[in-house]
Amino acid sequence: MSEQSSSVAEARRALAQRLREIRLDAGLTARALAGAAGWHESKCSRLEHGRTPPSDADLRAWTRYCGVPGLAPDLIAAARGIDGMYVEWRRMERAGLRHAQESVVPLWERTRQFRIYSSWLIPGPVQTPAYIRALLTALRDRRQLADDIDAAVEVRVAKQALLHGPRQFAVLLEESALRVRIGGAETMAGQLGHLLAVASLPSVSLGIIPAAADRSALWPTETFFMFDSEQVAVELVSAHLTVTQPREIRMYEDVFAALAELAVYGADARALITAAITALG
Repeated sequence: MSEQSSSVAEARRALAQRLREIRLDAGLTARALAGAAGWHESKCSRLEHGRTPPSDADLRAWTRYCGVPGLAPDLIAAARGIDGMYVEWRRMERAGLRHAQESVVPLWERTRQFRIYSSWLIPGPVQTPAYIRALLTALRDRRQLADDIDAAVEVRVAKQALLHGPRQFAVLLEESALRVRIGGAETMAGQLGHLLAVASLPSVSLGIIPAAADRSALWPTETFFMFDSEQVAVELVSAHLTVTQPREIRMYEDVFAALAELAVYGADARALITAAITALG
């Protein structure tokens, strides 16, 4: 899957390379290590080339027979982290939408700088309850989830209290996000009016990228949330992708900065929002 090919594949390659280095430092051939561990010789090759994800038991055996059992906990933690980078929505939401909303609360609470880009939706921190309800109801129906909409809306609204603290929220929206009707005209009118209100908060910087902006160098991209400079969350159709590789995070930082240059702010941004409200009729 192409979405996995960056962070997940790179992390798997790095772990596989580390296993190879550990074996070579121990002076063992792949055949010798496989023999000691009771594996088929090809298993070492599959692990060292990232073709087979190592289990906890594999990593304990690898480090034990290479004479460095103390490395096992770190390697196991790294392997588990890779598994968490790409999570299908059905796995994340199998306990309900409320659980999915609650699962990110610790990350939100420890983040001080949020950078959010959305190409087609108003993002969570600045959504109204009615807009949230319309979105989550559609997700529930499309993914055939348990009906815990009321609780899920309550959790998402509660997270918005962070807007009134010491954190900073830089939000960039494509103008098209103002025009995509979620929940009908009344819900959208309320949402756009709320957007005008939250834009005045000292913790919020709201930029709108006009539809008429020259996109020759940088076209609209996937919606992403940046949590400080530690993690990026990307929302895909089928899954949630977590980017943690520093090199890739820097790429998202650069793209966010470039998108911010295309945006308008203040009175110009408010004019675009007001025009979208007027277009609702």
